[in-house]
Amino acid sequence: MMIGEMPYLTVLDDCLAELAQNIQRTVVTVHNGRFGVGAGILWRADGWVVTNNHVVRRGRIRLTLANDETLPADLVAVDPEVDLALIKTSGQDLPAAKIADSRRLRVGQMAIAVGHPWGQRGMLTAGLISALSRAKTRGRRQEIPIIRTDARLAPGNSGGPLINVLGEVIGVNTMVIGGDQGVAIPSQVVEEFVTGALSDFHTEGFI
Repeated sequence: MMIGEMPYLTVLDDCLAELAQNIQRTVVTVHNGRFGVGAGILWRADGWVVTNNHVVRRGRIRLTLANDETLPADLVAVDPEVDLALIKTSGQDLPAAKIADSRRLRVGQMAIAVGHPWGQRGMLTAGLISALSRAKTRGRRQEIPIIRTDARLAPGNSGGPLINVLGEVIGVNTMVIGGDQGVAIPSQVVEEFVTGALSDFHTEGFI
């Protein structure tokens, strides 16, 4: 490496550090009563949070924001087939995540997972998109698209974001398979779930 290249590496380091700080602000801690802790993503600035269905299927839910503020939350919708849940909290003007179009992803692109592995809040792990494939389900869809990555996941990452190098959410981390391969639900699937759930929520006259 030539000395003249070092400023570029410094800029890259600074950009990645800023990216990490920005995305950590959009990740919440989901407390599920006495049953455990997972992650969630501020999907809308007016208090809509996405997480995994398996994170919230038992217990009373409350959220802790990145600034340590704790808020009560209500479970609004779930879709066990894609392991997604939508939560509503009373917060307003929250730092919502930027959402990418997962249909444009390519194998080999960098992916960064954010969550709370083993209770360590806001931890980041990085890897590559290993595969863009499909998984069979027992629901009406019969199969769904998934993102596979070698970014390391652990208990506490569930429901947290998988992001690209621009800091945009490309998926929601949901499980580990084969011991070391992370699986995420693509952001396009998540957005369809959120849009449908919000439509039902408004149609039924809750707000």
